[in-house]
Amino acid sequence: MKPQSRLGITLSIVSAGILSAGAAAAQDKVSFILNWVTAGEHAAVYYADHAGWFEEAGLDVSIEQGKGSAVAAQRVGVGAAEMGIADLGTSMVARGAGADIVAVMNIYANSPYQMYWLAESGMEDLDDFPGHKFGNPPGDAARAMWPALAGANDMSPDDITWVNIAPNAKVSALASGAIDGTTFFANYHHVMANAFGDDLRWFAWSEKGVNPYGNSIIANGEFLEENRDVVGRMVEVLQRSHRYCVENGEECVGVLSDYASGITVENEQANWDVTTRLMSDEFSTTKGLGYFDPGRIASDYELVSKYFDIASPFDPETIYTNEFIDPEITMIEIGN
Repeated sequence: MKPQSRLGITLSIVSAGILSAGAAAAQDKVSFILNWVTAGEHAAVYYADHAGWFEEAGLDVSIEQGKGSAVAAQRVGVGAAEMGIADLGTSMVARGAGADIVAVMNIYANSPYQMYWLAESGMEDLDDFPGHKFGNPPGDAARAMWPALAGANDMSPDDITWVNIAPNAKVSALASGAIDGTTFFANYHHVMANAFGDDLRWFAWSEKGVNPYGNSIIANGEFLEENRDVVGRMVEVLQRSHRYCVENGEECVGVLSDYASGITVENEQANWDVTTRLMSDEFSTTKGLGYFDPGRIASDYELVSKYFDIASPFDPETIYTNEFIDPEITMIEIGN
């Protein structure tokens, strides 16, 4: 081979740089809002970014901190974020109010909702809640779905008073007596248990007859219609990363501190461990991780319609799609 001149080498380097810049410019940008602040439950999302899987799929994903499923559903619904994570029941309520939302992958096949209070409050169970103050951020998914739990147990949603608190103030507000109770997802149980020990009282909503689909990946409807390939690649990466992190939890949780300050690996590992249990059901283990069962969707819509004023009723078949779910990537069976 004839030796290249310096000019030729320089041109080659410049050309390579142009090609590299062109490849970078070809990345499809996706804004992705979380349901909550960064925690163990989001390990698979951050691991996909850390491992370069988004980039390999031609995606430039910006991850936005969340303030509750209601906020995430609203932002995705109006196109302020193209995709995100939100509780499915909350997303149905938002859809009925005009939010342009389609769920494209399920994460929590089981409801994560749990109620928490202290023994010193005098409350022993749900029947003792009336007249007490419960604190949550306005956009919290469980707060939004409270009317369903109340209705399923012959209570009025107005039997308790909701107090607005910051997302990270649940423990301090309960400890100070500013509120009598709160809600938390099951994968944050360790936070409450560590703070209150034997004084803590709680129950899972599933024990009281309410077990709808929980957190799911949602997309703005218009964005989905115009960018099906992009959404498909997002789901492909997220399905892959969630499955990988189920068996490699420590590795995935370990990257969180690169993205958020104040992360305690032990706590977030506990969070992720419970998340994996929430992901496992008869459909995710056989039809594909992230699969929505049409029968359950219909039941969830019936639940939401019964206890919420759906301003614009819709066909529940239009709130979700399984078209991007790879049936070869299944969840493993994990007992509760």
